[in-house]
Amino acid sequence: MPREEKLYVGINKDLEEIKVTIPDADPKPWDGKDDLKYMGKKIPRIDGIYKTTGRAKYTFDIQIPGMIFGKIIRSPYPAAMVTKIDTSQAEKLSGVRAVIKVPDKLPFPVRFAGQEVAAVAADSEHIAEEAANLVKIEYEQRPFVTNLDEAMQENAPLVYFNDNGNEQTKNMRDVRIRPRNGKSEDFDNLLNGSDYKVEATYRTQVQTHSPIETHGVVAKWEEDMLTIWASTQGTFTVRDQVADHFDIPKSNVRVITKFMGGAFGSKLEAGIYSILAVKLSRQAKKPVRLMLNRKEEQLAAGNRPNSLQTISIGSTKEGKITCIKLKSYGTAGIGTGTSTSGPARSIYDVEHIYTEEADVYTNAGPGAPFRAPGHPQGIFALEQTIDELAYKIGMDPLEFRRKNTASDKVRQVEYDILVEKSGWSKRNTKPAGDKGVIKTGIGLANSVWYYYYDTGTHVSLRVNDDGSVHLLNGVQDIGGGIGTPMAMIVAEELGLKPADIKVTIGDTELGLAPASGGSITTPSVTPAVRNAAYYAKQRLLNLAAAQMEAEVKDVKLNDGVFMTLDSKKQMTWKEVTSKISGGQFTVSAERFSDYYETERRTIGGIQLAEVAVDTETGSIKVNRMVAVHDCGRPMNRLTIQNQINGGIIQGISYALYEDRILDRNTGIMVNPNLEQYKIAGAMDVPVIESHIIDLNLGQSSTGAIGVGEPATIPTVGAIANAVYHAIGVRIREIPMTPSVVLKALGKV
Repeated sequence: MPREEKLYVGINKDLEEIKVTIPDADPKPWDGKDDLKYMGKKIPRIDGIYKTTGRAKYTFDIQIPGMIFGKIIRSPYPAAMVTKIDTSQAEKLSGVRAVIKVPDKLPFPVRFAGQEVAAVAADSEHIAEEAANLVKIEYEQRPFVTNLDEAMQENAPLVYFNDNGNEQTKNMRDVRIRPRNGKSEDFDNLLNGSDYKVEATYRTQVQTHSPIETHGVVAKWEEDMLTIWASTQGTFTVRDQVADHFDIPKSNVRVITKFMGGAFGSKLEAGIYSILAVKLSRQAKKPVRLMLNRKEEQLAAGNRPNSLQTISIGSTKEGKITCIKLKSYGTAGIGTGTSTSGPARSIYDVEHIYTEEADVYTNAGPGAPFRAPGHPQGIFALEQTIDELAYKIGMDPLEFRRKNTASDKVRQVEYDILVEKSGWSKRNTKPAGDKGVIKTGIGLANSVWYYYYDTGTHVSLRVNDDGSVHLLNGVQDIGGGIGTPMAMIVAEELGLKPADIKVTIGDTELGLAPASGGSITTPSVTPAVRNAAYYAKQRLLNLAAAQMEAEVKDVKLNDGVFMTLDSKKQMTWKEVTSKISGGQFTVSAERFSDYYETERRTIGGIQLAEVAVDTETGSIKVNRMVAVHDCGRPMNRLTIQNQINGGIIQGISYALYEDRILDRNTGIMVNPNLEQYKIAGAMDVPVIESHIIDLNLGQSSTGAIGVGEPATIPTVGAIANAVYHAIGVRIREIPMTPSVVLKALGKV
């Protein structure tokens, strides 16, 4: 039977009373008045010892007796038809165990340099490399296009054509129009009728994911069972996709991911490399390791699409935004997913919003979801335009934002904290105020992401008669440290220490879990964990009550000690667990829908950047970042801080350094490594100050919301606004390299 619970919800200590109906077996949701021992504190990661000592085993580290090595043969051309594949010489090479062709029939279209055409497996990586060179492939080259602007032209070479080479489609894919209250021309009239308006065009580049651990798997097909050790964000996704591809039962596929070294959205699918590894294993009847090298990673494993955005914003003279109009185009190579309008449609209180977007195909590797897809691009344009409009009106940029997000109480608190912690009010209010060569500036930008969770997550909790506790779930840890809050929750509920809880994750033989993307993991997994711990506690309270000859309602559990309410009778944790019949018991719990629909479905946040710009060399140095974010009820503030730090560093790298460069004459990436493809290093990391507000909503038993995306979203916008504040000139393209800065200053 469901029951009604009274909760105190709100921001920090500003709470209001609400009533929610929850299942009778579930614990009362944690709310703003719960002062917990571990939750919301900084608890060291339980996997830290494994990573710092080298005991953590990644997919690359898996060694299986008889294992052989896979290698993919890739097209050197960005556009061609494969007319012949001759594998005979490779098959004859000593040590070669399997050779397969990707196309089922010829001719076969190639649409980017690096596309998979064939694969081999051999006793060593050296032999596999040699065999790959012996595969003879004949190509009929076709015209190609790798540039966004050129691909949009009517006479551009077409990326998609049928197997016979007959052109069938155009490079522009579905223009997506999302008007709020009006048509395009209505918005033009609103803009022209506004007291102030700003219109500008912005460009962002292609950014590759560049995880430290490249994509790859170890596949072992043995009789009718398939085991895959995968560097993946979704163990169950890989299981399901592989099972579907080979038309075998999901129960015959096991996927294991104990540790993985970065992904940022690029490892949400099984990928063709996984399919090829499984095929090679089946043919060779041996386990196959197939890990991409760095060049393959940069060419074919995903990227953040670029964008070309024209944005117009109007406002009244009092500073109220009247309308926003955004037209955006981008290329994800041969893929899709270039939308940038999320921020424009989600942050500000604006009645009239018009967005028009389109994917543009080019002959380049496919894009993939990348930590808040489309939002860093969108923020770069939106938040600079918001800033420019504020300066044009003569308003403080933060107060302009405050005025236009008045309905968002959480964001208002975040503004207050930013002003208090950052020194915003003490800044030079006029841009380019510094004298001399080195000019400093301060800028800020808003963030937005969304509250997502999956139902169906299933966890098991085992309590043994020696007092040990074992939590099991199939969720993979992609580096965020999800195992630590899982242990904290069990410890909190059972009165133990997080170190007392053994956590086993990353295996599809365990309970169902979501793929880790879009900040979905924590809100999907933690409620099931807490419910399981609560069920276990109720069972132990019954056992303790029987031993103490008391009513269950008169027994409590505090810090691992069972006692009657009058404290006259007590039993230790181990004394009670030693009475477990059969040596152990296991309870299970599942993540169901939230108890109620909260009004707030977005995650806010605001960040401030302090920069120094050398006006002679054009170099930008980010000296300080201040971040204020909300993520529901914080689980572990230490891992939240880790997430924010990582998001900011990745955002700095995007803003200043990273850029995939394709040779327009050959269509080949000229910087497919981590030397020419520049990524922010240790010397580029600023002082980072993070502040997390407590937002208690009581929507689930833990009230958790994810925080993997928000910190990377506003970083580029905050830096760009800080650069403007420093030099008085807008930079409307990234990366903001020295040459771009000097060009904006009119020095080149």
